[in-house]
Amino acid sequence: MKFTSTLIKGKLIKRYKRFFVDIKVNNSKITAHCPNTGTMMGLLNPGNIVFVSKINDPKRKLKFTLEMIKSNNRMIGVNTHRANKIVLDGLNKKLIKEMKNVKEIKPEFKYSDDTRFDFLCDKNLLEVKNVTLLRSKDFAEFPDAITTRGSKHLIKLAESIKKGFKPFVLFLTQIEGINKFKIAKDIDAEYYKNYLKVKKDGVKFLAYRCKLNDKEIRIEKKIDIIDE
Repeated sequence: MKFTSTLIKGKLIKRYKRFFVDIKVNNSKITAHCPNTGTMMGLLNPGNIVFVSKINDPKRKLKFTLEMIKSNNRMIGVNTHRANKIVLDGLNKKLIKEMKNVKEIKPEFKYSDDTRFDFLCDKNLLEVKNVTLLRSKDFAEFPDAITTRGSKHLIKLAESIKKGFKPFVLFLTQIEGINKFKIAKDIDAEYYKNYLKVKKDGVKFLAYRCKLNDKEIRIEKKIDIIDE
């Protein structure tokens, strides 16, 4: 997925009111939209290098959007609204090997009256989870906060097997250079419990990391999921 224009580099000042970040660009301060509802644990140290996009839309109060943060010498994509676009680009380019033979891709598939999944790929249901949590040099983790919605999706995915679907969860790891992934069971024990249960029931779990720079974010390679 290519950005429409090269991103602007700056330094993080602070995040506040959840959806706002102040950033120093050269000798000026700008305020950008923060498109991430998670805690962004470990990413918000003042002085971290950040990258923002700019949209000249008169209807928008904030012209800038936070896209990436450099933390512990790794680029990390934090715009959760980009995740499905990155995955769709990967599906179209056959970068997800489990889906390389898919003929039809339907984004935002309505599974039931109260549930949508990110993609239906032939008979494969695909739910995408954006991963930004890096608490050690070896492991990316999900989630970074309790996610009741995530647990609900796991249960619905397991139920879909009886209806003839093949369910997958893709942990889209927007962390440069990481090779291992695990569930953050100390943050959300319920999600971890449901993960183990539905895995036995037949839900498949995938983790792919991304390559990130100021011009594009794309799926790079599959990484290992470690159960501890």
